Amino acid sequence: MSDVAIGLVCIAGFFGIGLSGAVLGRLRIATPIVYGASFVVALAAVALALGVLLGEAPPSMVVLPIGLPGTGAHFRLDTLSAFFVLVVDLGAAAASFYGIGYGRHEPEPARVLPFYGAFLAGMNLVLLAADAFTFLLSWEFMSLASWALVVVHHRESASIRAGLLYLLMASFGTLCLLLAFGLLAGPGAAIGGTAGFDHLTFAHMRASPPAEIFAALATVLALLGAGSKAGLMPLHVWLPLAHPAAPSHVSALLSGVMTKVGVYAFVRIVFDVAGNIDPWSGLVVVIAGGTTAVMGVLYAVMQRDLKRLLAYSTVENVGIVFIGLGLALAFRAAGQGPAAALALAAAFLHVLNHSLFKGLLFFGAGAVLTATGERDTEKLGGLVHTMPHTAVVVLIGCMSIAALPPLNGFVSEWLTFQAILMSPQLPQWGLKFAVPVVGALLALAAALAGACFVKAYGIVFLGRPRTPAAAGAHEVDGFSLAAMTALATLCVLIGILPGVVIDMLAPLTRDLAGSALPAQVEVPWLSVVPIAQSRSSYNGLVVFAFLFCAALMAALAVHRLASKTTRKSPPWDCGYPLPSPRTQYSSASFAMPIRRVFGSVVFGLTERVDMPRPGDTRAGHFRYRLRDPAWRFAYGPLARFVVRGAQHLNRLQFLTIRRYLALVFAALVVLMLVVAAWR
Repeated sequence: MSDVAIGLVCIAGFFGIGLSGAVLGRLRIATPIVYGASFVVALAAVALALGVLLGEAPPSMVVLPIGLPGTGAHFRLDTLSAFFVLVVDLGAAAASFYGIGYGRHEPEPARVLPFYGAFLAGMNLVLLAADAFTFLLSWEFMSLASWALVVVHHRESASIRAGLLYLLMASFGTLCLLLAFGLLAGPGAAIGGTAGFDHLTFAHMRASPPAEIFAALATVLALLGAGSKAGLMPLHVWLPLAHPAAPSHVSALLSGVMTKVGVYAFVRIVFDVAGNIDPWSGLVVVIAGGTTAVMGVLYAVMQRDLKRLLAYSTVENVGIVFIGLGLALAFRAAGQGPAAALALAAAFLHVLNHSLFKGLLFFGAGAVLTATGERDTEKLGGLVHTMPHTAVVVLIGCMSIAALPPLNGFVSEWLTFQAILMSPQLPQWGLKFAVPVVGALLALAAALAGACFVKAYGIVFLGRPRTPAAAGAHEVDGFSLAAMTALATLCVLIGILPGVVIDMLAPLTRDLAGSALPAQVEVPWLSVVPIAQSRSSYNGLVVFAFLFCAALMAALAVHRLASKTTRKSPPWDCGYPLPSPRTQYSSASFAMPIRRVFGSVVFGLTERVDMPRPGDTRAGHFRYRLRDPAWRFAYGPLARFVVRGAQHLNRLQFLTIRRYLALVFAALVVLMLVVAAWR
């Protein structure tokens, strides 16, 4: 049996799991059966993907007699799809194992279980599809299954609003991808019949690349269509609404996994199917990525809802991925294979890293929600005492997403900076000036990400409990803790030994960029040398050993030299001796300096202070409002225009029969004039 046939068997297994979830319904055994079976099938898909990447097996193809007449449905497993199968199903395995424990706390499991397996099947179908019709059909199936999971709590108005907006953005993305495939398929796709349908296969598109102008238009359409699913600005608006609405393990899949399917769609179209692209297309992608990274993390800093904070952080990390992809596009168009391979490796490594630490952080948010019933950071605090295991693994996730060495997030961002430093080799002067600016944006995003997750972790886990719910928190179940621990371990291992993963990406970068990075496992002391040792290198193992030894020596020094006498004294408390938790920093106060700097310029910040008059004992109130620029300048005016237009057109429902006949007659006259002019 070929590799792609095994992949289709795994997809059939996911469909069967969804069917079993629908049949078993509300039975107590449904949750462990569905999530346990999903875990096993996902692990099988991970093993398949690793076999393709490490064995460098040639692409395998299967054509099923379904879909378009005379053409069928094409499925192909190559290095690109194998890598994203690894990312998707590794996240699916972790979410499924987490769901065995977390699913017992889900209030409406019968609404989640039937669509869970279908969602996993849809994502894998997109990765294996090898013709435009099958791809778009799988894409829509994935969108509908994920929409059903977003609106699972349909009695809440926020879930309905999130689901409606998600459907609108998904429909827009599908339309853009449809137009992109139409441009790449060429005029033959409109002929019909068997010959016309053959133009819709990816193999035919590779063999007959379009003209340069059509390839550039297809790139823009792919950026819009795939970017709407991945979360690029300003197409991100569904993401901070949908992710908090879904159950936490589903949120981990939406944020850590499904957004990567959007990245895959862009890479498949632009790097594989479209042929050679103009370097200026790379500039558009780089600018979109840099803007997305900064805006996403700025909004994340200002959130008090823990899951919304993580959702906006996903926008930032997707921007980092697209910076790498845009650089790779520009380098490849300029004929600089090694630099393109470096940028691609950085982007793909960050795809994998983000799926790991974002899944870990959403699992942590789900654990906090299960233990306290709260996701508002202002109502948490002190959880490090009652949830120590969760606190440790979430700390690893926060350090990873903040790109601190020696964890995995640092490696991929460091490689992205190395690719940016190679931009002077580009021949276009516009790129020479623009890419360093994007590098500065990336550095700003990295600094803001550090502040964001210092705030998130400190407010949630440190200090004193702010509410009785936080004070009465408890550690979560063993399945949830095991899933979080596994992801935290992978974050540490990839950070210490990144060369193993970079070498695994070599076949992929060789297929897409025509070059690969030097073999990293052959470098002494397991260092990472993306270009040459004389220019840049990084050794996560040495950094880890240094930090471990320094911590061990500090602990030994304290143990040996400190006095054994127990002394008690009040701790320094910033001049606020009151025991009330109100004297602690809140989420809003922590973000206030950043909000004051960027709020009025970027987010249209408005503040209102209600202070009591002298002698009034009532508490004062401080309120502020931030507005997303996408809603202020794009979606808000568009929505108002549509509403006004609908109100005017609504009058057409109440015309007389004579006026309806007059309108029909006028339409016929106009059509006849158009036909006459065309002839």
